[in-house]
Amino acid sequence: MLNVTVEGNRVRIGERFAVSFHRTLRVPDDGRSYPLPPGLGRLPIERVADFPSGVPEAWHDHNGVFIPLYQREALWIGFDAAAWKPNAVKIGVGGVNAVTGTAWDDRLRANPQDYLVSPPQVWLDGVISGDGSVHQFVAMPLGLGYTLEGQVTHAESIGGIQILVFEPRPGRFPDRPPKKTAGAPEALRTPAMGLGAGGQIRQKLYADPHGVEAWDADNRGRVNVHLVNSDQYRELTGKSPPPTPIDAKTYVAHGLPWFDLYDEGLPHLPPAAPLIGVKTIRELDTQLGIEPESEEHSFDVPERRIHRQQLAPAESESDE
Repeated sequence: MLNVTVEGNRVRIGERFAVSFHRTLRVPDDGRSYPLPPGLGRLPIERVADFPSGVPEAWHDHNGVFIPLYQREALWIGFDAAAWKPNAVKIGVGGVNAVTGTAWDDRLRANPQDYLVSPPQVWLDGVISGDGSVHQFVAMPLGLGYTLEGQVTHAESIGGIQILVFEPRPGRFPDRPPKKTAGAPEALRTPAMGLGAGGQIRQKLYADPHGVEAWDADNRGRVNVHLVNSDQYRELTGKSPPPTPIDAKTYVAHGLPWFDLYDEGLPHLPPAAPLIGVKTIRELDTQLGIEPESEEHSFDVPERRIHRQQLAPAESESDE
């Protein structure tokens, strides 16, 4: 099994791969697809093992960590991986595979592909909602029926995020990095809760360019990421959570950047049948007679504010 450690505000799994969790703007759920919103800083990551008496016993399984999120706050998951020797990555949300909408397990499947490869996948903002778009990950309390877990499985007992990382089979890729590799610009986007479906963002989940046989199913590392609200985080750690982020409309009004990618040449995955019928948080609010919040009002992002970048694999630390 791969070694799992917490290094600052990221979780390292194995020698080359690391994952981080980024606060971001929540885009309106208005049927439109918005550019990639910016990162507003990495969320702090706490090891469950450091708080043995304050968390549920079940959290101590699978290298448990937890991060703070405000209710209805959005996040994206960042992958730091080596271009010369990539990893296969499975992401679960509340025990539901985030790519296929099927039950979470420890296997890799090719048809349909139920995992991602990083690179080329260097971040994940949500679950596929259409051709080239995803529904944003938004934190919601368990037990109210808003989460993807609740809608797909009709139960809300797991919550959080599950991450499983696989090494490639020996000999598939180099054992050492080349002298120079291309990297994605660093400034590109400078238990009580689960994840629901928010507004749409233009993003693709890429097909595996190497094939499922490239990955070593027995050489893997796992981490469970639990989501706590701001009050729980303060109670557990004695620390203050990050401040509430501004809404997307205010961000646009101040002329700050959004992002888009040139990735037309990369094949991507289609929407998965179990996720097509998932209702968004706004749709569920409407069913309950709850008025839309300010985050749900449509707005236009000026073209001059959209920074378009060529997608390139992330640079590994060993290349620095």
